[in-house]
Amino acid sequence: MIQVRKMQIVGAAAGLLILASCSKSSNNNNGGGTTPPPPTVATIDNTNPLSGNVSGTMAAGKTYTLGGDITVPAGDTLTLQSGVTIKIPGKYDIIVKGSFISLGTQTAPNFITPGTTHQDQPFASITAALTSDPAFQGAWDGINCDTTCKLFIMKWTHLEFGGATFGQAPVAGTTAGTASWLILFQNPNGVFDLEDSWIYGSTDDAVRITYGNINVMRNTFEKSGSNTGESVNVKSGTVGDIAYNVFVGSATNGTKISNAGATPVECNIHCYNNTYIDCGYRQSSTSGHGGSINLEKDGEAYIYDNLIVNCKIGMRIVNTADTLNSQYGNSYFYGDSVQVADEFYSVGDATHPQTTDYPVPSTYLPVGYVPGASYDGTAEVGKNSPAFKTFTLPNTNYVNVNNASGFDFHLNTGSTAIGKGTTAFAPLAKVKVDPNYGATEITLPGVDMGAYQSNGTGNKH
Repeated sequence: MIQVRKMQIVGAAAGLLILASCSKSSNNNNGGGTTPPPPTVATIDNTNPLSGNVSGTMAAGKTYTLGGDITVPAGDTLTLQSGVTIKIPGKYDIIVKGSFISLGTQTAPNFITPGTTHQDQPFASITAALTSDPAFQGAWDGINCDTTCKLFIMKWTHLEFGGATFGQAPVAGTTAGTASWLILFQNPNGVFDLEDSWIYGSTDDAVRITYGNINVMRNTFEKSGSNTGESVNVKSGTVGDIAYNVFVGSATNGTKISNAGATPVECNIHCYNNTYIDCGYRQSSTSGHGGSINLEKDGEAYIYDNLIVNCKIGMRIVNTADTLNSQYGNSYFYGDSVQVADEFYSVGDATHPQTTDYPVPSTYLPVGYVPGASYDGTAEVGKNSPAFKTFTLPNTNYVNVNNASGFDFHLNTGSTAIGKGTTAFAPLAKVKVDPNYGATEITLPGVDMGAYQSNGTGNKH
């Protein structure tokens, strides 16, 4: 007898959701925090370009320039105080074997950048974007953390224009001749906290995490990946929360959750209250895996309260996902073409429409609809706009709009996306709250769809 794995459906009035105890592997790292790194009292001199081993403190308001690859040695820490700029004028790498801490603030953010000018306007075509936009050219490598990196903290930081091709592999888990990710983290017992930051441009994944306790919260991701790549791609051994982020113009998915790479720890993510806009169109593959949220390869997740606008693929739960231990619902979909509306629920996959979704699936799916079957979404084209403050919908040029700057994705009063979410679950909260060595705040699930809440909580950009 074949056992059919079924997705648990949770209604709007459901109580607290608890992960099933029958998970086939552990979904808990030894985590929630880490011992703070050694004090970094030595101030780094900014009068000469940096290269080689670098540790200590980059002083508030100072500008530092790289003259080659820099390495934070194992057991050491590189700390950026607020208002620091690291200029990267060549295809250099920041290699982290110890700990990396960037403590920008809302009033004095940090910048890690080649200083390239943003090109934030619609392009005539994807080909034009890939040819002319420096966001997709890879001006430098990225921040590549070795397996010895126990702590990665990035707060209120602009990280831009990375993804150059490696001449040689800088750390384990990388390969010579391939494109760097903007950030690579890979310590099974380590802590990764990325919050309130701006991640702009990459040639492949912007953030790749293989193992670790994570908190990815309240960030803005723009133009992740040239003709491949996700904004946040988490693999086996990764446990934590991805919430209140804004993803605009990701080449493939804004969020990919996959248990690829077998370890004793199963990939387990709570993915909630994110906003996905215009994602999935630069993916060169013809397969239907480019869009907003992708759960696959025995990955486990809670996926709730996400706002998905004009993405190539909406919710995608692949048949290989750990559906016994995953739950999702309260997804809000909007599309300006029948092609988009026809993929609110991905065709050919195991995505089960939920009664808590909006628009209500029964109003447009055919009687007897089977998950994964094709359907006609014509009736939903241009309907139920979430009513963003300054991002006008309908927008039939959604394929070529890949930037967040200049737009306000807060919800207008009266938006139908207000109050459509659920708070009947909790974050995994695998990173301790700490002003320097952990998360500033673990923002709880919100009742409004997407990254901005009408009560003022959520994304702060």
